[in-house]
Amino acid sequence: MRTLSSGLAAHVAGEATTLCRCWSMTRRDGVVLGFTDHDRDLSFDGILFRANAGLEAAESSSELGFATGGGEVLGALAASGLREEDLSRGLYDDARVALWLVNWADPGQRTLLETGFVGEVKRSDSNFTAEVRGLGKAFDEERGRLYTAGCSADLGDARCGAALSSSSASVSATDGRLAITAPALSGLADGYLGGGRLAFTAGANAGFATEIRSHRADGGNVVLQLWQAAPRPIAIGDAFTAQAGCDKRFTTCRDKFGNGVNFRGFPHLPGNDFIIGGTGAGDPGAGPFDGGSLFR
Repeated sequence: MRTLSSGLAAHVAGEATTLCRCWSMTRRDGVVLGFTDHDRDLSFDGILFRANAGLEAAESSSELGFATGGGEVLGALAASGLREEDLSRGLYDDARVALWLVNWADPGQRTLLETGFVGEVKRSDSNFTAEVRGLGKAFDEERGRLYTAGCSADLGDARCGAALSSSSASVSATDGRLAITAPALSGLADGYLGGGRLAFTAGANAGFATEIRSHRADGGNVVLQLWQAAPRPIAIGDAFTAQAGCDKRFTTCRDKFGNGVNFRGFPHLPGNDFIIGGTGAGDPGAGPFDGGSLFR
């Protein structure tokens, strides 16, 4: 239940109302955008809420307990401050959203209806639909450390500690979307960049980064397949940098990066096959599974 200010409560109780909705969206890089479904711009809390955004809110839901509620916001890509390439680059992923009910005749009369985060964003030729997830989504996210065979660190972060270097190259051939040929990377072992990160440094996609799906040698060339299509067509001559990838296995950490001492997983943790394997050498206390060190 929400408590309205006396002024807004009296306005809502009247025979005619001048109400609209305003949204603010705070991206992870700190940029704040404001939108309203009113036919004129509004301003409060230091935010300009633009009326030319063409936004429309779909039905929203609230859930009891810790279940995640939310709704959707629909709009045109021509909305002020919203560009398709920014959506493609993930600048709006997990952006914080606030929704107000406002008396447009007196914006001081308003109430905060809900806050949440941008979830999945779907795009078509000229519009987008953004899922808005309630604050309860935080309870669906994994927190803390898990006992898994794979490493829980991200390659190159403070917990990993591996020193990463980037290889610079330019596109010599491409399908314009997902495939890149780069002879300058021919000195790297086949598959070395698989799972790594590619970032464009020049061309129409400068600043766009994505994960490398696969890396294979093709004669004297190297062919990279990307997981995500670039927002603009990739062109021959576009410059980029590429970093190695890690599949989170202990052998990769030790042999590929020489970083086994910092491995943040539990490679010797018995898996499901050991638990349900039945009688034999895998029984507790049998063979190497006697509770002693595996390195003795």
